Amino acid sequence: MVSMTTSSSSYGTFSTVVNSSRPNSSATFLVPSLKFSTGISNFANLSNGFSLKSPINPGFLFKSRPFTVQARAAAEKTVHDFTVKDIDGKDVALNKFKGKVMLIVNVASRCGLTSSNYSELSHLYEKYKTQGFEILAFPCNQFGFQEPGSNSEIKQFACTRFKAEFPIFDKVDVNGPSTAPIYEFLKSNAGGFLGGLIKWNFEKFLIDKKGKVVERYPPTTSPFQIEKDIQKLLAA
Repeated sequence: MVSMTTSSSSYGTFSTVVNSSRPNSSATFLVPSLKFSTGISNFANLSNGFSLKSPINPGFLFKSRPFTVQARAAAEKTVHDFTVKDIDGKDVALNKFKGKVMLIVNVASRCGLTSSNYSELSHLYEKYKTQGFEILAFPCNQFGFQEPGSNSEIKQFACTRFKAEFPIFDKVDVNGPSTAPIYEFLKSNAGGFLGGLIKWNFEKFLIDKKGKVVERYPPTTSPFQIEKDIQKLLAA
């Protein structure tokens, strides 16, 4: 027969399990109501991890691994680590844009936001491309099926109607199980107002010269409204 007794101390709660069929056998399990020593009063910031006082030896501290290990590992990855396909199906390693400020945007040809966004994006690109600014456009047909054309049709539309000179890439999914890896990365590094979801066409991510996501803008934010942020990163 197994019985269990519990006792408490200033260092935790202890449970002792005894098997009556083996009188000399017992085991002690520590059920930690252990003292935390974080060195901070705000639990919103646990980047330094925490320490646990040993209930057996109060002078010894168990050091935890920081809560931010995974976050830091993710943060060490940058946009430059990805390879994507361009509108012609060729692989493009994004490390070619190292040292440049990037604006990444999911585009569509038949959206109510199309005309204003393409026009303003083309204007900003023309104005700042010689200063190290790039726009990376990723067509997406997930919002109202407003990008139904083939890659060649999308390319002709953007380059002919709006004189777009910035790089346009292969059509991708930005939400759901088939989300392109670059968009998984962008969303995980900039939660935004909808967390992991892209809301609509022409959502924008601003990337610094080191490939880090620094800002995320909803579709209703026009490219011209982002110009000052672009200028700051170019000057940095």
